[in-house]
Amino acid sequence: MGSSIKIIGIGNALMDIVVKLPNEEVLASNNLPKGSMTLVDEATSISLNKQTATYEKVLTPGGSVANTIHGLAHLGAKAGFIGKVGEDELGNHYFNELKKIGAEPILLKSKNKTGVAMGLISEDGERTFGTHLGAAIDLIPEDLSNELFQDYKIAYIEGYLVQNHDLVRRAAQIAKVNGMKIAIDLASYNVVEDNLEFLKEIITEYIDIIFANEEEAKAFTGKEPEEAIHIFGDLCEIAVVKIGSKGSLIKRGEEEIVVGTIGNQCIDSTGAGDLYAAGFLFGLTKNYSLKSCAEIGSITAGNVITVYGARMDENNWNLIHSQIANLDLV
Repeated sequence: MGSSIKIIGIGNALMDIVVKLPNEEVLASNNLPKGSMTLVDEATSISLNKQTATYEKVLTPGGSVANTIHGLAHLGAKAGFIGKVGEDELGNHYFNELKKIGAEPILLKSKNKTGVAMGLISEDGERTFGTHLGAAIDLIPEDLSNELFQDYKIAYIEGYLVQNHDLVRRAAQIAKVNGMKIAIDLASYNVVEDNLEFLKEIITEYIDIIFANEEEAKAFTGKEPEEAIHIFGDLCEIAVVKIGSKGSLIKRGEEEIVVGTIGNQCIDSTGAGDLYAAGFLFGLTKNYSLKSCAEIGSITAGNVITVYGARMDENNWNLIHSQIANLDLV
């Protein structure tokens, strides 16, 4: 496996509006469980924006898998992203941002507005999402064709898409037919709880690589990370359970490793899992060991938690590249 391995991501194309909360009143008054991702209608999305009008905000193109693809492109991997946006300013901005970083934007158009994810950041850095999917939810199985997946070797499917069972199944089927490895991130514990049977079916049948955090792993397996990793490891080729500040557990066959974090203070956890996946998958495209893949993941995740939102500037990326260069990569 050389570095010519290309990764195609498929997910919700959403603009992220990341808001720093002075307290958690907005979460309580809008019935948003802290740490969860809750789907909201357009009126609620607009209302949340108004309720937080006086707070510090950062606007960036987002969506879980798109964040990963963004990270992969910055690391130097060849990557593309399939999603759906509106015929509007936000949709154009989204396209241009992907182009600018050298990723291939495969953005289909909808009559609905581009989706928006309000990322509400509590004082402890925990993030809660109120997401209006907008145009993103208009991505349908019929939009996906063999042609879109050709030239790519790894398909990375967003866990948030599992609400659309037929779409995820179609993406997995096309990827399998094309001989691709298929990775999935489990997205959010409440998404796992709501789609457990379907996730079990799709993971057993199609998935080669699983990324889950502690809460998602528990929602899927009912177990703590140390046991959950074995359950995932029996279902797929590579299993990763991220355990926050304690690092990550990785299993492939009989091989099991634990890799720590780089110990930066977390001011906003938005994008930590997405950027961990970017680092890890980048390592796989280079055919590095699991340990090296996880160490790169720890570096990318450990840097994104020091900024608001899931996107970093060139200074952050220069630091990441120098930290990776200091690793003993094998």
